[in-house]
Amino acid sequence: MNKAQLVEAIADKMGGRQQAADAVDAVLDAIVRAVVGGDRVSVTGFGSFEKVDRPARYARNPQTGERVRVKKTSVPRFRAGQGFKDLVSGSKKLPRGGEVAVKKAPKGSLTGSAAATVKKAAAKKTTAKKATAAAKKVTAKKTTAKKTTAAAKKVTAKKTTAKKATTAKKATATAKKTAAKKAPAKKVTAKKAPAKKSTARKTTAKKATAGR
Repeated sequence: MNKAQLVEAIADKMGGRQQAADAVDAVLDAIVRAVVGGDRVSVTGFGSFEKVDRPARYARNPQTGERVRVKKTSVPRFRAGQGFKDLVSGSKKLPRGGEVAVKKAPKGSLTGSAAATVKKAAAKKTTAKKATAAAKKVTAKKTTAKKTTAAAKKVTAKKTTAKKATTAKKATATAKKTAAKKAPAKKVTAKKAPAKKSTARKTTAKKATAGR
């Protein structure tokens, strides 16, 4: 039986496959975290999980037979409880139908402890999933808003640049027209015609005749 089959086996008792999956995940997560932290997880009648330290030692390679040094390490260990052992050995028979309980817990003993812990863990996982989904949606909205703002800024910048270019062209044209109007007209200097020499000669001759 693998994890998926285990979930299917308890789905009806947990009220659905998703609730069963959350319960299995919560139990396994709690056990693993406790053992890693050095705590011993004990379930009466079922067994106990604990962390065991193994010192450095020598071992043999099964393929070559060579002696190899193994470093110090820690490993998890499970010890079956007496009730579990009795059922496996056959000294106790499994009940027909219903739940197999190596040792039934008294009524109400799980109300505020194990059952509540499993439900809280399942609720936390569901809440975390919802929060993650909501965060992703918010992030997507922010990204879209940023992209829209950036696009709007680019369009505005292009319009501003176009307006500035048009204004500069108009200013240049106006300056050229103004300069053309202010430029002084060139003075046309009339050349004076030289006096005729013949007229002066005739006048001199007349004066000379009168003196005689």
